[in-house]
Amino acid sequence: MQETSLGLFAKYWQPGQVKTRLAAAVGSEQAAAIYRQFVHTLLARLTPIAEDRLLAFAPSHRAAEFAAILPNRWRLQPQAGGDLGQRMQNYFANRFAEGFRRVVLLGTDSPNLPLEFITKALAELETHQVVLGPTEDGGYYLVGAQGMVGAQGPTVPLIFTDIAWSTPHVWRQTIAAMQQTGTSFAVLPTWYDVDEADDYLRLLEDLTGSREPLLRKLHAQLRDG
Repeated sequence: MQETSLGLFAKYWQPGQVKTRLAAAVGSEQAAAIYRQFVHTLLARLTPIAEDRLLAFAPSHRAAEFAAILPNRWRLQPQAGGDLGQRMQNYFANRFAEGFRRVVLLGTDSPNLPLEFITKALAELETHQVVLGPTEDGGYYLVGAQGMVGAQGPTVPLIFTDIAWSTPHVWRQTIAAMQQTGTSFAVLPTWYDVDEADDYLRLLEDLTGSREPLLRKLHAQLRDG
């Protein structure tokens, strides 16, 4: 059985379709360009982590645009399913079917997420069924799971159904689901998503003086863009 798989969920940077709250302050074209830099930066930063890396993208007809920025040693696959919960459920089920024991999935709203949070997530999955990284707005920036033993092979923990996605209730509802099913879980340090103009200003401030070359590069691109 293969050990670890790291995934990134990303959406194509179509103006008006991504970072819409940020776009209210900087415009749709600029918000889309910012988001594209987030995706590009995270792909580069995550490349040294885990044995397998997969970019799950949407919509499915944008494969060429994502392939153009995909680093070596990354796989590319369209997201499958309906709402966010169904797509994540399918993502984890497919990774377990491929034989991976520990699977971690991130979004693209936190380009400066400390990499040690991800390595900690992988370590926590040695002793917990689920690991979550909470965001300040009531959601989570990372979800990881190890396959639960079932008659038909590893199954996905029941954490992606009956959740009010894109609301401040996601974290509370997910924790409640795990408590109700007796799922063991670990919690990572809290971080922030970049959704609003204030979040973006916070990101620029946090990137100032960063010691990480890729984050210094991101800061320069955002500042000069």
